Amino acid sequence: MIHNIKFRAFVYENESVDDISQAILNLLPEAEIEAEEAEGLLEDKIIILSGVVSKKRYTKTFFNKLMESVDLEKLNNDLERKMDEKGNWFLRFDKSDALDEKLTILDKGDAIHLKIKIAAFPAKKQIAVDKVREAILSD
Repeated sequence: MIHNIKFRAFVYENESVDDISQAILNLLPEAEIEAEEAEGLLEDKIIILSGVVSKKRYTKTFFNKLMESVDLEKLNNDLERKMDEKGNWFLRFDKSDALDEKLTILDKGDAIHLKIKIAAFPAKKQIAVDKVREAILSD
């Protein structure tokens, strides 16, 4: 059902790269994390951690963990709003909770960002929403 999961998190000067990397690995244990240095608006140093998970068994493991860990009714209700026209499902997870191995979905703020490409043919929003909704409701 999931083609791939792209992830990204910003590590600010007051945060530990190791901690945020571990938070990502708690969400996606098989992730290969790449780090890139950037500069914030106030010339502060930011590290951007990113990567892609595409193996089916790993994306399925993530989806199953998601189904066991979050409010499925809220997840279902937010589907339309968090899916783009090409079938990309956008979720944000609290970094500190992820470090503690908890999945807490956020609507805004500093988070681990996931862009989940739903395998829907053709790649259209409604087809992707229907596939995810069916998986949520059948769980």
